[in-house]
Amino acid sequence: MNESLFINIIIGISIASTPLIFAAIGELLVERSGVLNLGVEGMMIVGALLGFVVQFHTGNPFLAVFAALLGGMAISSIFAFLTQFLLTNQVATGLALTLFGLGFSAFAGRGYTEETIVLIKAIHIPVLSDIPFIGPLVFSMNPLVYLAFFMVYLVWWFLFKTKQGLILRSIGDNHDAAHAIGHNVVRYRFMAILFGGAMAGVGGAFLSLVQVPIWGEDMTAGRGWIALGLVVFASWLPFRIILGAILFGGITVLQLHAQGFDIRISAQYLSMLPYLATILILVSLRIRLKNKTNRTVPNCLGRIFHSTS
Repeated sequence: MNESLFINIIIGISIASTPLIFAAIGELLVERSGVLNLGVEGMMIVGALLGFVVQFHTGNPFLAVFAALLGGMAISSIFAFLTQFLLTNQVATGLALTLFGLGFSAFAGRGYTEETIVLIKAIHIPVLSDIPFIGPLVFSMNPLVYLAFFMVYLVWWFLFKTKQGLILRSIGDNHDAAHAIGHNVVRYRFMAILFGGAMAGVGGAFLSLVQVPIWGEDMTAGRGWIALGLVVFASWLPFRIILGAILFGGITVLQLHAQGFDIRISAQYLSMLPYLATILILVSLRIRLKNKTNRTVPNCLGRIFHSTS
């Protein structure tokens, strides 16, 4: 394998991993608060649509990403209101949110199916980007790739280095005890859900603003479900999200290169690999943890909080 091909594969893996990192790190914070939001796919597709639409009309990538962020927050606020104030079932509400997001994006995006936009380009830092081998891999990535890795660090810092992060984790572990000592469980969870929606929206926008210059219905292609699996794979620890995303992103990129290398395997089977890997890893983790106590699993995950005051 020559150097240029290796660099292209690494860059391809980073691009394939980035939307997963955004979506998964947002969902990790949500689940750390004790809430299970299965609507990641719906929030991602809405973010992808809004990012594309704003970029098409304004040509401003900053506004496009910001619109996707707000769109993800807006649709996640529906989930937050229903589950935290009306106390609806989190699993059913999350599934409904995904169906709503897919349906809304398909309807609202009909007028943009034949349009194209200018994608957000990778940055070029004078001198540093020209360093052989290191330059293209470290100093010439898309700006959203750097943002994704920064958000992982930011979530880690918030959860484990701040008082508010400690409160959020305590709410996820025992919301009744946290409420008894005076913490506002609903407020913390509501804010966590909004953050998760914002990250899912940016992850979806990455697909429409960086990967492909055209709008396509269902362009998230199940990445929201993979992001949910990544949170479990990471054992609810932020930095493991990067490892899992690179693993799944690598599988995606390698199956594309396998087709280019004329490996005689049906393209449909190769396309199955990322999703098959998700299932196999989750099953293996379940077997490994069956007789062990995983202290990182939020004890109140998915449970409805009933305030007594």
